[in-house]
Amino acid sequence: MAILRIIIIFFLFQVKSYSLIEVDITRGNLNPLPIAVSPLATDKDSKKKFENEVKIDDLGAEISKVVENNLMTSGLFNPLPKDSFLQEPDIAHFKPRFEDWKLIKAQALITGKVEYINEKLRVEFRMWDVLAAKEIMALAFTTVPSNWRRVGHIITDKVYERLTGEKGYFDTRIIYVAEEGPKTQRIKKLAIMDQDGFNTKYLTLGNELVLTPRFNPTNQMVTYLSYFRNLPRVYLLDIETGIQEVVGDFPGMTFAPRFSPDGKKIIMSFATGGNSDIYTMDLENRVVERITNHPSIDTSPSYSPDGKYICFNSDRSGYQQIYIMNSDGSNVKRISFGRGLYGTPVWSPRGDLIAFTKLHSGKFYIGVMRTDGKGERLLTENFYQEAPSWSPNGRVLVFYRETKTDEKGEGFSAKLWSIDLTGYNERQVPTKTDASDPSWSSLLSN
Repeated sequence: MAILRIIIIFFLFQVKSYSLIEVDITRGNLNPLPIAVSPLATDKDSKKKFENEVKIDDLGAEISKVVENNLMTSGLFNPLPKDSFLQEPDIAHFKPRFEDWKLIKAQALITGKVEYINEKLRVEFRMWDVLAAKEIMALAFTTVPSNWRRVGHIITDKVYERLTGEKGYFDTRIIYVAEEGPKTQRIKKLAIMDQDGFNTKYLTLGNELVLTPRFNPTNQMVTYLSYFRNLPRVYLLDIETGIQEVVGDFPGMTFAPRFSPDGKKIIMSFATGGNSDIYTMDLENRVVERITNHPSIDTSPSYSPDGKYICFNSDRSGYQQIYIMNSDGSNVKRISFGRGLYGTPVWSPRGDLIAFTKLHSGKFYIGVMRTDGKGERLLTENFYQEAPSWSPNGRVLVFYRETKTDEKGEGFSAKLWSIDLTGYNERQVPTKTDASDPSWSSLLSN
C-alpha cells in the first residue's frame, strides 16, 4: 500500500538563542514542565477552504491538539487546559502578554498561524520562554493539507528538541502485527500507523501468518517472516509501492530477520537439524554468509548502530543469555549474568544500551543493560510481554503485552505498550485491533 511522499519546506527565522527552561529527561515524569499550547490561529477564508479540502472546520485547533497530545504522552510536559488561557490565539501569536501566561503557571508557550495559500497548507509556529519573556524558536513550512497531522508531529519534534536537547520521536511510524480472532485461530496482518495510533493501514490480507516486521534505515522497506503453505519465508515489502518479494526459501526454520544499519544486508537466525545459527544475506547479490557455528541455539540477532557488532541470544552456556560479537562472528562474549532467561536483545540507536526480554520466576520483564552487560535495569514486569523496539532517539521502548485466557480460552488480548528509560510513563499505545511484534521507524522528516 502506497504511503504519501511528503515534501516539507522549512523556513527558519533568525532567532537569538537564550538560556531557557531545561527538561530533565533522565527523571521521567516526576516534574513535567507546564506548557501552554495555544490553538493555531486560522482566518475565516482558510477555515472554509480547509473544511472543503480535509473536512475539518478548524484545522489550526486540530494541529495544536496533536502537539498537545504528543507532549503529554512523552511524560515530560504538562499541557495546560485551554479554558484557562487569557489571550486569543491570533493575538498571542503576534505578541504574547507574558504576564497572562505566567498567571496560569506556564513556563513555555506555543503559538501559531495556519493559512491556505495556493492550495497548500502553510503553518507558522513560534515558541516562547514565558519566564524570560522571549521568543526562542520560530518556524514555518508548507505542505499539502492532507498532511496536517504530520505538521503537528514535526512541530512537537522541534519543541522537544529545543527544550530537552534530544531529538524527538513523534514524526515516526510503528509497524506491527495486527491480530484478530480467538487465540487458537488468530488472523494476523501487517499493519502500519503513526506513532500515536492514527492513520492505520494494513499491508497484508491476513491469508498467511506474519511475524516480526522490521523497517530498513530509510523506512521504505520492511522485512518480515511469513508462512507460505506452512513453510517460513523471509519477505521484503516496499511500503511505497506495495510490492513484495521473497528474500529466499530455506529448508528449515527462519527467525526474526532484521536489516543491517546500512540497509544492504539482512541478518537472521536459521534452524536446521535441531540447531540454530545466525546468517546474513547480501540483498544485492543474495549471497548468504554464516556468522555463528555452534552446537547451540543462536537467535534474535541485532546490529549495533555502526554495524561493527551484533548482539544475540544463545543457550550455549546451558540456558538462554545475551551475547555480543564482531559483525564477522569473531570475539563472542557473554554479557548477561543475571538470574532468568534473556531474549529478544536489540541495540539502542544511540549505541549505549541493549534492550531485552527476561523471564524469571514466572514473570516477563522488559529491561535494558549497557553493552558490556553492566547496569541492568528492569523497567516493567507482567504476565507475558516481549519484543522491545527503540524510538529513534533511544529514549522510549515500545513492546507488546499479552493477557491470560480463562478456562474457556477467552479473555486473551495482545496490546502495544511503551515505557521510557526511567521506568516511568508506561502507556498503552492505541491500535484498532490486538497487536504484537512492534517495530519503530526512524524519523520521517530527516
